[in-house]
Amino acid sequence: MSRLSAILLLATSAVYASVAPAHESHTENKPPGNKWYHEDDHPVHALFKRGPVGDGIIYPAIGTLEWSAGFPPATADTTMLPQAWVDALNAAALAGKIPDIPQSTSTNGLDPVYPAGYDPMSATVCSSTAKCVTPGDMWDAPPGVIALSFDDGPLPASDELYKFLASHSEHVTHFVIGTNILLYPEQFRTAFETNQDDIAVHTWTHPYMTTKSNIEIIAEIGWTMELIHNSTGGRIPKYWRPPYGDSDMRVRAIAKEVFGLITVIWNQDTDDWTLSEPVPLTTPEKIQQQMTQWLTGPKTPGLVILEHELSDLSVKSFIDAYPMMVSNGWTRLSLAQVDGGSGYQNAWNSTSQVIPGKVGDLAVKPPARVSTSAKPSATAPNK
Repeated sequence: MSRLSAILLLATSAVYASVAPAHESHTENKPPGNKWYHEDDHPVHALFKRGPVGDGIIYPAIGTLEWSAGFPPATADTTMLPQAWVDALNAAALAGKIPDIPQSTSTNGLDPVYPAGYDPMSATVCSSTAKCVTPGDMWDAPPGVIALSFDDGPLPASDELYKFLASHSEHVTHFVIGTNILLYPEQFRTAFETNQDDIAVHTWTHPYMTTKSNIEIIAEIGWTMELIHNSTGGRIPKYWRPPYGDSDMRVRAIAKEVFGLITVIWNQDTDDWTLSEPVPLTTPEKIQQQMTQWLTGPKTPGLVILEHELSDLSVKSFIDAYPMMVSNGWTRLSLAQVDGGSGYQNAWNSTSQVIPGKVGDLAVKPPARVSTSAKPSATAPNK
């Protein structure tokens, strides 16, 4: 058991409710051409395929009561936060690194609104909901690259997606919801251990983040990071995507200054999340028309398409569009790998060596890269 889990141990047999949220609706370097690693379909992988490597600490088995103990079963509890996270937030605020921007408000699930005098497109606020782009955030992929990622898992609909990805040797990034990991641990295990995909943060309960207080933002992000850390052999996520794409200079700063996270948005949105809603905003046919336009169009910038493992229909929309990604020569990469750097703060990917570290430890780095370490590879065009 991790030290944090021992401190926070709360035996629980509660039944967790999954989060099936409602939604709404720029890097330059190409992947290296001379790879020092074998592609995933190389015969050597059948002989020497590696499973996940951890940080040397024994964590409770995924899905057990010991594993889930100490984590809030529903809301992102702010009363039992590790003091180190709170101290880091206070220190960053005192140093002037957290902008003093008021919380927004959202009524009936509509786009958040700021108090009078706060322009969401201003440099002070720079709301990503308003499509204000902040340097350092990821909106685009490199030219010719489609950065593969899926939001809202793990869920029952994830099973079909994971089978398809594995059968085509594709690696993706899963922006996961903390409470959904608690409810669907086997799907999470498949994504990380079997498919060896990258895991990133999509908060604990999927709220509009700009409506939350500083301490609530800490809870939404921190609990999700800690559960991922404890479920991946000690890996510390490097990327997060705010639900609804709702972030601003305050939220972004907390994610970066307290947790070392890079904020990810998107440059194309299919509204696939609505396919399972009572009144969908789109149809499978319309999504295919959009995908055809994007995948047969210019390759600059590369594509970051917002997609979800939320329902059978949303998963099928990706599967139906996949042949066009191949036939039109797109390089498919897990979003967390598009810059050629590490997928986690303390590990290169889901099979490489892990440097021990705690969530919120901004000094932690991935190990020195050597030619013998494993790396999920890019899937080249016309495979």
